[in-house]
This record gives sequence, C-alpha cells and structure tokens, in this order.
Amino acid sequence: MRTARDLTQGPIARTLLVFALPTLGANILQSLNASINMVWIGRFLGEDALAATSNATNIVFLSLGTVFGFGMAATILVGQHIGRRDIDGARRAIGGAAGLFFGMSLIVTVAGYMLTPPLLRLLATPPEALPLATNYLQMMMLSMPASFILTLLMMGLRGSGDSMTPLWFMLLAVLLDAGLNPFLIAGIGPFPKLGIAGSAVATLIANYVTTVALLATIYARDLPIRLRGGELRYLFPRPALLWLLLSKGFLMSLQMAVMSFSGIAMVGLVNREGVIVTAAYGVALQLWTYISMPAIAMGAAVSAMAAQNIGAGRWDRVGSITKQGIIYNVMITGSMVILLTIFDRTALGLFLGSHSPALPISAHIQHVSGWAFVVSGIMMVLFGTVRANGAVVGPLIVMLITFLPCRVGFAVFAYDYLGQDALWLAFPFGAICGTTMAAAYYRWANWRKGSLADVAEQAEHVEAPPAVA
Repeated sequence: MRTARDLTQGPIARTLLVFALPTLGANILQSLNASINMVWIGRFLGEDALAATSNATNIVFLSLGTVFGFGMAATILVGQHIGRRDIDGARRAIGGAAGLFFGMSLIVTVAGYMLTPPLLRLLATPPEALPLATNYLQMMMLSMPASFILTLLMMGLRGSGDSMTPLWFMLLAVLLDAGLNPFLIAGIGPFPKLGIAGSAVATLIANYVTTVALLATIYARDLPIRLRGGELRYLFPRPALLWLLLSKGFLMSLQMAVMSFSGIAMVGLVNREGVIVTAAYGVALQLWTYISMPAIAMGAAVSAMAAQNIGAGRWDRVGSITKQGIIYNVMITGSMVILLTIFDRTALGLFLGSHSPALPISAHIQHVSGWAFVVSGIMMVLFGTVRANGAVVGPLIVMLITFLPCRVGFAVFAYDYLGQDALWLAFPFGAICGTTMAAAYYRWANWRKGSLADVAEQAEHVEAPPAVA
C-alpha cells in the first residue's frame, strides 16, 4: 500500500506551501473551467444566457453545499487518523462519508430537478432568462451524484496528505468540460446543437468520466482511502460514527448554506437592477472566484495540515501553521486583487466584449468590492484551523452574522442612502465584521480541547461487542 504523506514533520512554511499549491492549482482549474464555459455561453448565446447561468450556478453551489460539510467532517477524521498512523480509522471515516454522500446525492438530484422552476422564480430570475436557466439547471442536477463523490474523494485524498492526485484529475475534468462546451452548445461537427443545456451536458460527462477514472486510480495505486474486502462494510457506518459525521457535518454544511443563501440573496437584490446589471455582476463573480481561490486553498491546506498535527498531538505546530497560512493568503490574494484591478477591463472583456454596456458596471463592482477578499481570506484560514479539530458551532454563528446581517442586511438598509453601491460595499463591510469575530474566536474560544479522532474512537469502542475469550 502507498503510504500517506506526513504533514507533522519538516519546516512548517515550506511544507504548507508545497501542500497548498496543488490545491490552489486545482481550484484555479475549476474556476478556469467555469470561466471558459461562461465565455462560450456569452459569445454564443449573449447576455440573457449569462444572466441565466449566474442564477442557476448559485443553486448548484447551494446543492453542493448541502453535503460539503459532511465531506469536511470526514476529511478532518481522515487527517487526524493519518496523523496518528491509524489507516483503518481513516478508511472507516471515508467509507461512512461515501455511503452518506451517495444517498444524499440522489435526494438532492431528484428534489433539485423537480424544484428548479420555483427556485429560479424565488430568485427573481429575469423573465427573459428564466427558460434558459431552467434548461441549464435541470441538466446540472443530473450531474450531482458524480459531483458529490468526486468532491469527497478529492477531499479525502487531501486529508491523507495527497494534494497532487486531485490536481491531475481536476485537470482531466476541466479539459473534458471546457473542451466539449462549444461543440455541444453550437452543434459543431457531429455533436447536437443543445444551446445552454449543452454546457450542462458537457459538465455532466466530465464529472462522471473523471469520477470513474479517479476511483480506478485510487485502487490501482492502493492509496490509503481505498476500501477492499471486509472494509466495504465501512460504506454502512456504525450509528456512532454516522452520528458524528451527521452532527459535525450538518453544522459545517450549514456554514456553506449560509454562504450560498447569502449569495442567492445578493443575486436576488441585483436581479432587481435589470438584466445588464445582473450580467455585470455575474462576470464580477467570475473574477471573484479567482480572487478567493488562494484563501480557499490555503484554508483547506491549513485544515488538513492542522488535523494531522492535532491527531499526532503536535499542538506546538498548530499556531505556526495558522500564522503561515494567513501570511500566504495576504501575499497571494493581495497580488491577485492588484493585478485584476489594473487589468480589469481586459479580463472582463473576455466575457462581455469591449462594447457591452455591462462592462463599465462590472469594472466598478470589482473596484469597490474586490479588496474585501484579502480580509475575508484571513477568516477562512482561521476557521480552517479551528475546524481541523471539529469546532463548528462558533464558526457557524460568526458566519451567520457575517453573511446575513452584515452583508445582506447592509445591502438592504444602506440601499436608500447609497443606491446601487450599497450592494457592492456590502462585501467589504461583511468581510471586516466576520474577520474581526473570527480572530476573537480563534484567540479566546475553547476549541483546542481533545481531538475529533478521540471522539470517534471512543464511540467505536462503546459500540463494539465484548471480546470472546
């Protein structure tokens, strides 16, 4: 069996950076894929299709967010068990999460497909974009089972210390998705002309092919998270482990849901400004996806590295891991904000064209809001560390306050005074509030007690039948 990578040894700064860079690369590839698809949609189908995609994408993210927290809980358990050299414990965690993910993905797929029209109407999707958004979103829902399992496998691999394998398979997914998009949208060559649904079909094909290929690789290379023989029973976890995954994962998923609901609420507010502003905001979101990638990658890397060190009892390294994560976030995210501010019209023009009326609006949005992601990135790193030990209630409360009263509330109540700019200023206002609260929680809250792996082991021992002499 190929052993997991040990993140409890070696220089912290270098180890964290080397581990985080492939994760950042995978996230950039994922964002690049979405951006390329937006380019194809915008160039072939116009502003209405861009607005439709922007609305539908928020619901897709919400659907993924419903189970993302369960994957985070499993990743933490994998990391802590790997840190204490307990491969079987790591497999129990990933197996239980896989069974849970598959069942939930089927529920989300069916419910999402059936509820697509009312969800889009709830978003106040512009009437001219509604039919396109419906076609796109229903097809995206059919890709959810593969998306869920692929996400879990990549998170589990990172928890075991392997960030390179997810990078290679994200590259495969991007090549398939972005490559198939123009052919299925426009009906080039032997491919059918599917319009906006063609973009979703390309994503569906890419996700299923990549998931099967990654599973085959995990077994061919005998990686630590694979299940064989009697280990397949881990797909049906014992009640104690299932409860641990559900309780921790549910609260982590609520954190993602809060972010998604905030995003949906902001889209709803922006939609009331008309289709041109909606298209401008949708393109700004594409740039923000890139800007937020370093913080997301660094938060994930900090969480995985901290989890292994907590599992190994190396609390002396956890504070330094967090500090280095914050430094890297400020350096990398700050650099990206500066570059995208200088070359904003060039970047935005890829989606809109140089003569689009949405271009100056999108540039203004970027100037007002873009720098907020440097601040919010600090919050993501801090919470990456505390989540590495299963602390979920405090971060949930902070995120509820940050994304709802601070961000959405500011946008609503300041609108009468600031007009449209209230929508864009809501992002830096929320980021400052959230990061201040996160720093206070990290410094003074009691999240350092014990470890999540200890809780899992105790639960397993309680449930295990007594040994027969």
